Amino acid sequence: MGVRGGRGAGVRGIAYKDGYRYQLQEGYSLKISIRPAAAVANDYIALDPQGALRIAKGYAWDGPSGPTLDTRNFMRGSLVHDALYQLMREGLLDHAIHREAADRILQSLCREDGMTALRAWWVYQGVRLFGNPASDPAQLRPVLWAPGGAGLEE
Repeated sequence: MGVRGGRGAGVRGIAYKDGYRYQLQEGYSLKISIRPAAAVANDYIALDPQGALRIAKGYAWDGPSGPTLDTRNFMRGSLVHDALYQLMREGLLDHAIHREAADRILQSLCREDGMTALRAWWVYQGVRLFGNPASDPAQLRPVLWAPGGAGLEE
């Protein structure tokens, strides 16, 4: 296996993104209500027109956001929600069309996994009120470089 350099000849660095806390150890698939006109996919997430969502082993996400606890009844919902928001940030799903459905899917999965109705309602309200920037294509996470560069300490 060859080693790829970084941003120029002779640079042996890595490109990465930060802000993730969890990594999927097995692939996960689920039928959801979001049905794009054509299949959409990136390296880790695929969604077909029948609503089959597939998230590949190795996918990294930040878990539940906001003033909350990362409980087991929140993890699956946060995985699916973060994957859908990533497709929106990448411009593969229109966030103006699909964001509310993604937020409802989060609420539904949390309830299915044993979260109380009241907490799931607060989770839904939280993403409705504060989640828009996370689904906005202007909010892609930057690629960072090591060693050095992109604002990292030398």
